[in-house]
Amino acid sequence: MRAPTIGFPALLQDFFLRRLIEQRAVSARTVESYRDAFELLLGFAEQQTGKHASALELKDLDAPLVLDFLEHLEHQRGNSARTRNARLAAIRSFMAYASVRDPASLPITQRVLAIPSKRFDRPVLGYLTREEITALLAAPDRSTWIGRRDHVLLAVALRTGLRLSELTGLRRQDVHLGTGAHLKCLGKGRKRRDTPLDKPTVKLLYAWMHEQDGNPENPLFPSRRGARLSPDAVQRLVAKHVATAQGKHPSLAAKRITPHTLRHSCAMDLLTSGLDVAVLALWLGHEKLESVNAYLHADLSLKERALARRPPLNAKPGRYRPNDALLAFLEAL
Repeated sequence: MRAPTIGFPALLQDFFLRRLIEQRAVSARTVESYRDAFELLLGFAEQQTGKHASALELKDLDAPLVLDFLEHLEHQRGNSARTRNARLAAIRSFMAYASVRDPASLPITQRVLAIPSKRFDRPVLGYLTREEITALLAAPDRSTWIGRRDHVLLAVALRTGLRLSELTGLRRQDVHLGTGAHLKCLGKGRKRRDTPLDKPTVKLLYAWMHEQDGNPENPLFPSRRGARLSPDAVQRLVAKHVATAQGKHPSLAAKRITPHTLRHSCAMDLLTSGLDVAVLALWLGHEKLESVNAYLHADLSLKERALARRPPLNAKPGRYRPNDALLAFLEAL
């Protein structure tokens, strides 16, 4: 087999700079997702081969190592099959690029490209009840700066249903608190959308923004150092406040609650409040109506109301007969 003509470090840099950013113009969030996948993969490869990332060769990332890496994600890191498949998608995208950019690498890339995605059951969506939401919002200690930040962040997440990346990407200039108060965000698929804000959330944001530096480019929810919060930081703060809220609502202990659970909770609250499914899809930034079907399946009360409207099995069929003289007149027209 002829050795690849391009070194692995140069090939990986070309993939990010030329393929993803220049040619495909993918969103910053896609770049971040792919970057995270390769940081994990290269860290795992260093442990397995004893080579630093810059010394790795493409042949070091052959199918056996990639398969071991995927097993590591699931069993050591506790990632779900969905996350495992997302990491694999990033690796396969790079391998497809490498096979075109450097045909000599085909024997390696084709073996990795042959690794299939893992099938998984789709669980019913988890979400919080209104009582659990109240307990979670009460958990942060609002006498501290961190507590006030976390409280506003949780409130915005629960009232807007923003994705985690959309939430951490908010800047001060994305917040509009005047007439028609709303948040602007760049969502999945590079789609921009506006999400309305209710009066209690506007009040919280108004107070929070007056406490912070007024630079429009600054993150809305900064870290202690003023930088944008990382996804891991938000996951940790959610877990911290859920643990506190369990004291008032033990039912929270039986649920796996992540930042995405807050998005589900917002969607379920909107749905049970009577929001049309098509409007819900627009609110959440879904391109297809099918994407919100999971919320319909998760809400048992919607199914119970539909069941209550069905006639009993022993009901006798017959025509509708008005029980009012005026209605009978109209029916006869």
